[in-house]
Amino acid sequence: MRVFVTGATGFIGFAVVKELIAAGHQVTGLARSAASGKKLSDAGAGVLLGSVEDLDCLRRGAAAADGAIHTAFYHKLSHIAFGRRMGIFLGGSPTGIVQRFMMAAVDTDRHALEAIGRALSGTDRPLVAPFATMAMKEGRLATEDQAYDPTFFAAPRAETEDMLQKLASNGVRTSAIRLPPSVHGAGDQGFVPTLIKIAAKKKESGYVGDGLNRWPSVHRIDAARLFRLALENGAAGGTYHGVAEEGVPFRQIAERIARRLNVPAVSKSPAQAKKQFSFLCEFVARDNPTSSQWTQKRLGWSPTQPGLLADLDQADYFKG
Repeated sequence: MRVFVTGATGFIGFAVVKELIAAGHQVTGLARSAASGKKLSDAGAGVLLGSVEDLDCLRRGAAAADGAIHTAFYHKLSHIAFGRRMGIFLGGSPTGIVQRFMMAAVDTDRHALEAIGRALSGTDRPLVAPFATMAMKEGRLATEDQAYDPTFFAAPRAETEDMLQKLASNGVRTSAIRLPPSVHGAGDQGFVPTLIKIAAKKKESGYVGDGLNRWPSVHRIDAARLFRLALENGAAGGTYHGVAEEGVPFRQIAERIARRLNVPAVSKSPAQAKKQFSFLCEFVARDNPTSSQWTQKRLGWSPTQPGLLADLDQADYFKG
């Protein structure tokens, strides 16, 4: 199968590219620069130079493929075009920069998905895209048949799942992969490395209250295999959970970080947590147990890689 991949040089996207090539698929990856393109070509993939803001480029890439996987998402301000970046900085109160950035990233993501979906419309070709388990209802085991929680502050990104359902009704074989807050492995730049940086700076590793709130997790190699399986065998409008561990108590994560940094693990009140974690506070305190039993049965997916705590002992999270 000829597969078009956005975010192809990213932490998850590049693992997906390598998984697809190993399975015999022909991959064309979207790259923002010649240097990024070389990374793809060295791995055996074709290269389409462009960005997720270039909708014509996205349509061309998807139209030439038998299916698409969309993993691109703006996680840093530097990823956004300069003019729009200035609008985020200068478009209101400094305290609203994070929210304005999030909305800009979500808006870009929706337009990108819509462009790719239109190119695949009416063909029953697959389109796979990730979303977050964190947007599920807090405090209960989330399953694939449940809808996201519209009251969660980061729900606007989860609302993009609704677009996938609309695309499915227009003849696109869409699959939504809900990913946990920790997609871990060598090269991780997500929540856990950020927690490590905070702990190193504060000289303590914090958790909220008793720290029994749970974070699901998955290794990026296992996640990449799930993307491939959904591309190959996912049902139109399907929702799958890319979760290997249903819920690691956050206190255990904080204690493992503390041990590796040789700093204390410290309980924080909700008010103290806001100072400790800033905008991450809502995520750090969230109880997000998530099941993938149906996904494993439906797609024949069996995670085999190390869990989060084991990976924290093995990977290079604490170097540098």
